[in-house]
Amino acid sequence: MSEIDAASASLIVPQIPSYEMKSSNPLKLGIMASGNGSNFEAIAQAIAAGQLNAQIQVLIYNNPGAKAAMRAANRGVEAVLLNHRDYKSREKFDHQIVEKLRQYDVEWVILAGWMRLLTKVLMDAFTDKVINVHPSLLPSFKGIHAVEQALAAGVKITGCTAHLACLEVDSGPILVQAAVPVLPDDTAETLHARIQIQEHRILPQAIALAAQRR
Repeated sequence: MSEIDAASASLIVPQIPSYEMKSSNPLKLGIMASGNGSNFEAIAQAIAAGQLNAQIQVLIYNNPGAKAAMRAANRGVEAVLLNHRDYKSREKFDHQIVEKLRQYDVEWVILAGWMRLLTKVLMDAFTDKVINVHPSLLPSFKGIHAVEQALAAGVKITGCTAHLACLEVDSGPILVQAAVPVLPDDTAETLHARIQIQEHRILPQAIALAAQRR
């Protein structure tokens, strides 16, 4: 195995041989993203490849310049801008999100790079049906700048976690994790890029696993 291959290798827990779903009915997903939308793309690719029995009902994004909206357009998925800056409170913002998700008949909410704290309003509307992906091996390095936190701590292995979300930031039952070695010359950018590769692998798996557990 080359150094590059070794750096990209991951340990996925639990091992899931496929994304096959017990139910014949596709999961109805609402994806929420704040930026580039690469995890949105990974989910869309898994669906298109027949690996994940789901359909994306809508993308909700909160930053007007988010590239996720362009990705959605390229996939024929309707994208809805809900700018958090237009709302007086997090609760009012989440009320609008819930209303929009229900309008699109969403069953599962996927936080794919959503950079806003959730409130009880949204969590109660989709109890145990909100999935988040975070760039660390939780419970280590919660919150923002997780990759920088890992580098500052000097850890030799970090990674990413897909989990059921709860009100506490980056907490909740873990569904899938992938470990990524930290190289001696890593920067936040190089390490994050390799972690994202693993995020793209585990998030569709986590969606299938969560649905199977219901």
